[in-house]
Amino acid sequence: MTAGREPVLLPEGLRDRVLAASWRARSAGRPVPDVPEISPLEAFSRAADALYGMLCALDDEDWRRTVLRDLDVQQLIGHLTGVEEAMQRCLSGDPAVADADHVGSTQPWATRQSGQPPASTRAEWRGAAGRTLALAREHGDLNAEVALHGMRLPLSALLVVRAFELWTHDNDIRRATGLPPAVPDASTLRLMTGLAARLLPYGAARAGLREPTRVHLVLTGPGGGTWDLEWDPEWDPETVGGVRPDPGEVSIVADAVGFCRLVSARMTPAELDPYIAGDRDQAAGVLTAAATLALD
Repeated sequence: MTAGREPVLLPEGLRDRVLAASWRARSAGRPVPDVPEISPLEAFSRAADALYGMLCALDDEDWRRTVLRDLDVQQLIGHLTGVEEAMQRCLSGDPAVADADHVGSTQPWATRQSGQPPASTRAEWRGAAGRTLALAREHGDLNAEVALHGMRLPLSALLVVRAFELWTHDNDIRRATGLPPAVPDASTLRLMTGLAARLLPYGAARAGLREPTRVHLVLTGPGGGTWDLEWDPEWDPETVGGVRPDPGEVSIVADAVGFCRLVSARMTPAELDPYIAGDRDQAAGVLTAAATLALD
């Protein structure tokens, strides 16, 4: 500021308007510098390795700590063993697992861990995860649609969902046992954020969002990126009104890891604390819809 001159006050809201304009002008893309690309198979393998490494560091008392849904660590790993068995049946073409309940159908695997040595539970899950990976590699076509626990996705996407699940439960156990949280490597995180962004319209439908919406989503940090999304749900003029509304436009900027925690229902929109431009109520609906994608 020049001495002797009064400071110039900028127009109210100028910063928000400039940021909003810049986000609209920026095409959807990837952050710079980019991160190395890996396959969904590699992402699942890395997530399994990370979980196994953490489990090897636990003592017997840690394995008895309650983690999720009244499950202790050992029972939660039993649940994951059940998921691996279902995944293998899915890859073998068994239609019985297509619409099975993710939690209920794996509960017997969790229950039977009672009284087992933790090392036995750990080895059983590790072997099951290895068989899943081997079958997925043998499958050949990662673009083929497969069905598991109510999800019908390309195999490539399902493998990322599974990596997401392993990372989420890894952190569930870390939180219960006092270990620091884990962050996926940037290449794995990039696959996770990309899938979460693409599934947002599905989450909006599950959450019952009725208004057509355009979302400019910016996830910051390594493994983040930019996505332009739009959905237009079925619209009933008798219940919503006589005129179809124009799509609401919302820009959301958030930390990439935090957004993945939101999608896994391990963080609330308030805890994520995103920057929002546009209709805040509509943005809140989008963020709430993101959390409906969680499996648990």
